[in-house]
Amino acid sequence: MDADRRPIVDLTDEEARLKLPLKWGVPEGVLPAWVAEMDYAVDPEVLGAVQQVLADGITGYPPFGWDAGLAESYAAWSARHFGWAPDPRAVHPVVDVTAGVRLAIDVFSGPGGVVFPTPGYNAQHGLARVTGRAEHLLEVPASAERAEIDLDRLDRLFAEGAQTLLLTQPHNPWGRVFTRAELEGIRDVVLRHGARVVSDEIHAPLVLPGAEHVSYLAIEGTHDHAVAVVAASKAFNTAGLRCAQVVVPDPADQLRLVDQPMSRNDSYSPLGMVAARAAYDRGDGWLASLVERLDQQRALLTDLLAAQLPEVRMRPLEATYLAWLDASAYGHDDAAGVALQRGRVMVSPGESYAPGTTGHVRLNIATSPERLTEAVRRLAHAWT
Repeated sequence: MDADRRPIVDLTDEEARLKLPLKWGVPEGVLPAWVAEMDYAVDPEVLGAVQQVLADGITGYPPFGWDAGLAESYAAWSARHFGWAPDPRAVHPVVDVTAGVRLAIDVFSGPGGVVFPTPGYNAQHGLARVTGRAEHLLEVPASAERAEIDLDRLDRLFAEGAQTLLLTQPHNPWGRVFTRAELEGIRDVVLRHGARVVSDEIHAPLVLPGAEHVSYLAIEGTHDHAVAVVAASKAFNTAGLRCAQVVVPDPADQLRLVDQPMSRNDSYSPLGMVAARAAYDRGDGWLASLVERLDQQRALLTDLLAAQLPEVRMRPLEATYLAWLDASAYGHDDAAGVALQRGRVMVSPGESYAPGTTGHVRLNIATSPERLTEAVRRLAHAWT
């Protein structure tokens, strides 16, 4: 794998404004460190594969339903990286991870409520309501050093009528990688109540040194009640190409998915499918360089906070490039708003991940060391 290493190339400000119109669509002079996109050029292997498709004029609809090439590419990639792989027949395309989670709840979950641990990915707040189910928030105390799911509370929520757990692992915005023992504990509670799990594993490729990703589906006794939703898009910066995969290990569930009307699962992009296959087949070297860079950024952030914002508390960042910061010691309820107004740096407000939370922000560190250093300098200027 090392022989195939490709360098991580930092985008200039001008390149980033062109290539990342959402993240960098901020007022002049504002440094964006918010939405989960990376300020890095796309892996040349992935970009070249997409460019070749366009050069060939292939812009029509993709084949509908299961795609053998994509499924086999993901299964082989998962085997290399995690030591576990689903049967390729379990892997089906979907437009993106949030759409995949919604599809899984619609098709496989009972009518009872959905348990959603908070803080939780803001785009998935309200998925329970969209799918016609009650949302049960399982709050993880903001003050906890290591975010953990309260299994007793989860047990009570299932006893009260919830039927599905939306598990995000690795977790956004906690930056947590759940251990095998933790996942086994969750499984035991789920089995006790005959509930289901939808496991959002989009950040699995971004586990940093010191931690190890274990898919929920790699835990014994999970295949009859769980699906995972995965993608290459977060790790390879291709979210706009619109393709994720839902992993459905149970044969009966696979048949249920295939029998769904097209309107439940369409609009995934043929360009996204090509990009995903290129990432899974030929992206290992670039991904290894990316993880190394993010590990360096993690260390840099730790040093910068210690020197300039010593009262900020950060949960250990085990995966992702998204740091969950508790800045409440500096006395600003709307820490993100103050950061923007006084520091001209845009971070994500904690309240969008956990309604009612004050003093917390999510900081994107997937940028150059220089930009990260400047972002922390601006935060220190704004908050202190």
